[in-house]
Amino acid sequence: MNKLLVPGVGVLVVAVVIGVLANTSNQNVADSASTSDGDEALASTTRTLAAICSVTNHKQKCVDSLSAVAKNESAVPSDFIQAAIQLTITEIKAALNGTSEIGKSANDSLNKMAFDDCKELMDYAIMELQASFSMVGDSDIHTVARREAELRNWLSAVITYQQTCMDGFTQPELKSAMSDGLLNATALTSNALSIVSAISEIMLAFNIPWNSTFRNLQELGHDGDDDEYPSWFSSNDRKLVEASRNGVNPKPNAVVAKDGSGQYKTISAALAAAPKNSKDRHVIYVKAGIYDEYIIMEKDLTNIFMYGDGPRKTMVTGNKSNRGGYSTWKTATFSVIGTGFICKSMGFQNTAGPEGHQAVALRVQSDMSAFYNCRMDGYQDTLYAQVHRQFYRNCVISGTVDFIFGDSATVIQNSLIIVRKPMDNQQTTVTAHGREEANQPSGFVIQNCRIVPEEKLFPVRFKIPTYLGRPWKQYSRTVIMESTLADFIQPAGWLPWSGNFALDTLYYAEYANRGPGSPTDKRVNWKGYRVLKDRNEAQKFTAAEFIQAKQWLPMTGANYFLGFKP
Repeated sequence: MNKLLVPGVGVLVVAVVIGVLANTSNQNVADSASTSDGDEALASTTRTLAAICSVTNHKQKCVDSLSAVAKNESAVPSDFIQAAIQLTITEIKAALNGTSEIGKSANDSLNKMAFDDCKELMDYAIMELQASFSMVGDSDIHTVARREAELRNWLSAVITYQQTCMDGFTQPELKSAMSDGLLNATALTSNALSIVSAISEIMLAFNIPWNSTFRNLQELGHDGDDDEYPSWFSSNDRKLVEASRNGVNPKPNAVVAKDGSGQYKTISAALAAAPKNSKDRHVIYVKAGIYDEYIIMEKDLTNIFMYGDGPRKTMVTGNKSNRGGYSTWKTATFSVIGTGFICKSMGFQNTAGPEGHQAVALRVQSDMSAFYNCRMDGYQDTLYAQVHRQFYRNCVISGTVDFIFGDSATVIQNSLIIVRKPMDNQQTTVTAHGREEANQPSGFVIQNCRIVPEEKLFPVRFKIPTYLGRPWKQYSRTVIMESTLADFIQPAGWLPWSGNFALDTLYYAEYANRGPGSPTDKRVNWKGYRVLKDRNEAQKFTAAEFIQAKQWLPMTGANYFLGFKP
């Protein structure tokens, strides 16, 4: 265990990552994040605690939650971890118990469902927090800093789950009540994310040696050669990848066929028999057919590789919709949660139609997930790229309103994005990203794709306005780069969500696009919009940097490029 140069700082910094999430339910949760209140809080504490809490949005809560930790000189990181896990779980459960009347007071099935969704989402939040806590179990601050991307990824997901919970309510008073009930948890999670995001700066502030090159190589698990595999990658997985790279589908562990020629007739049955929490790839081949079933690949179904006979031959279909009485995230035909999901040559559709409003074909919250040669067809909210790091290549994604949405860190490469004809009096928007906090590492990157109208829209494409996106949340982030934009894209490019909401805080950018819809001289003049001229700034949104692609994309066995298009 390495010692740090400043006594107590090593324990404290690691403790902060944990401690700011500790239970403070006995305090007034409505503490102000204003500069004056924050300065007063920092002025009354120690230099170490002040330095750490200065990076947070809720400084008073940070100071209050860490004061006891700062006084306990004998505390070790394992003490903080064990206590914080239990206290955070207790805090979330207490919040849900304290708002239990919300479910009872809901006057319709949709809002009752929203409360049940909140309980499920908070279970996911707890799991993400537990993963974060396990990672910071080593008191060596260098270990924590080297895993900054993963920590930010997980904590960002926790924030998104909390927001998804509140978004499910349509009754304003119920939404407000749930927001108040979760206020403490959301503030603490925000603080944790801020501190994790500033680990490198904190180390520099206290003269702790830091080698970023070492960090990057360690994250890869090898010497940086893209053709090598990390040391933890099994020989069996290497064989699967090599076969896929050579255009050969791997030998399946399970075969699904509607005609009975496989081991299972449904995808659900094959998944039910799949190993839980597998570290090796479990391969499922789904033969051609229309599979009318709703799939949820739970958290414990990890490292599944599923492939079909083609996105128009192997199709999973459903028709649940928000108008039909389901919360948006529960309308999904196919939902994948377990880490490391790879999908190839399959299609996902929601046939509720434009009159169904929100109707998801594919929902993804699987970290380090990849889709190749797949198709997602719907109208409003087709692809719900909900959380974590995702990659799409050679796919077709179609829809009308906000049809690529969520709060994930997603890169879509070499794909066809088709805008469909909406209902009368509707406008079409390709993206609606939902980043709530500035420190969240999420955003959509559409790279080397084509954005075109479908055949039915083409004759009226100039009468129905089409935009690249609109800001769903305060810090919405979307980058369109090296892509071909057809002539129907509105000259303004982007559409407001409501009035001036998020126009100063969002990050929308375009870089090196082409086609008749790409000129930027008449684009919006929002503070948050920019046309990137600096290649170095655009580099931040390439797969290697934005989703840490070197760390995991080589193991998916398909084509990709890490930087700019070749």
